[in-house]
Amino acid sequence: MATRKVNSTYTRNEQSLFECDLSYAINKIGGRWKLQILSMLENRTLRFTALKKEFAFMSERMLTLQLRALEQDGLVKRTVYAEVPPRVEYELTNTAMELWPILNQLSQWGSKQRSSHREL
Repeated sequence: MATRKVNSTYTRNEQSLFECDLSYAINKIGGRWKLQILSMLENRTLRFTALKKEFAFMSERMLTLQLRALEQDGLVKRTVYAEVPPRVEYELTNTAMELWPILNQLSQWGSKQRSSHREL
């Protein structure tokens, strides 16, 4: 993979976005599938195969990429068991658990907005 220039416009824009706390937070949970994965792992540990079944519409590669990103950001803990066949489990970290009050409020807001949009 090619590396980006340190002084490229994209790199400078990315750096300035991370100076804003809200942008930093949204970047950690943003994306098409991250919130759905976090929601699926709320209060439980799931194996990769169970997550794959829940997200049958998502490619295995995309699920793996999203889980890796969440793990890298410290929101998901991945545990590999030395068994044959290998068993891999995912669970939320304490950092991710701190998000739940905020995500619940955001979900309630979304529900309210969706309801009012349907009434129009």
